[in-house]
Amino acid sequence: MARVKQLAPGDRPREKLAQHGAASLGDNELLAIVIGEGSRHESALDLANDVLARVGGAVGLTRTGLEPLRRVRGVGTAKGTQILAAVELGRRTLLTASVPRTAFGSPAEVAAFLVPRFSAREVEQFGVMLLDSRHRLVKAQVLTVGTLDCSVVHPRDVFRAALEANAASVVVFHNHPSGDPTPSPEDVALTRRLVAAGTLLGVELLDHLVLADASYFSFREAGRLPPA
Repeated sequence: MARVKQLAPGDRPREKLAQHGAASLGDNELLAIVIGEGSRHESALDLANDVLARVGGAVGLTRTGLEPLRRVRGVGTAKGTQILAAVELGRRTLLTASVPRTAFGSPAEVAAFLVPRFSAREVEQFGVMLLDSRHRLVKAQVLTVGTLDCSVVHPRDVFRAALEANAASVVVFHNHPSGDPTPSPEDVALTRRLVAAGTLLGVELLDHLVLADASYFSFREAGRLPPA
């Protein structure tokens, strides 16, 4: 494979970006710029290809951590932290500045808020959006952090947060690191328990969203939210 210095100037990632813009670069070329310098054995472009192969492409970068990156020969701690910092910065640029007390009128609007913030994670996280009587956002927070395929949450955790914030209704959410937003039987059972608990406490569960990369599953949108 050609080393970066051996490529024609117009094909080198930095020069290519300067001449044609970032959109003209492939994932490996963008990552090569983030990595900066190659190792003794490989160019930055070679390292970028190795990293993408290890984590499963650009989407995999959003779910990886430092240790998997350090296992790629030539990456190490310094380059690994550069990559993670760039991914997090990119994630934050996707976040639209929230207007205080933003109102949500549909599952799609809720998903547009949640997916960039909580979707692509290494492990499963369970959280809650606390809403006022007009479905305006009071607060969104992660309640529990679990493993690759499980996060343990109890209805009391959800509604304790709701009662402390004096929320009128809630939307719960969790991510699937597998990339498949299809709810599990456990997700269905938990949703049923949350609806029942909310009814007793006078706090409506508006929806339960399962997040996966850029996609989502909404119990309400799918007509699978149990009746109160």
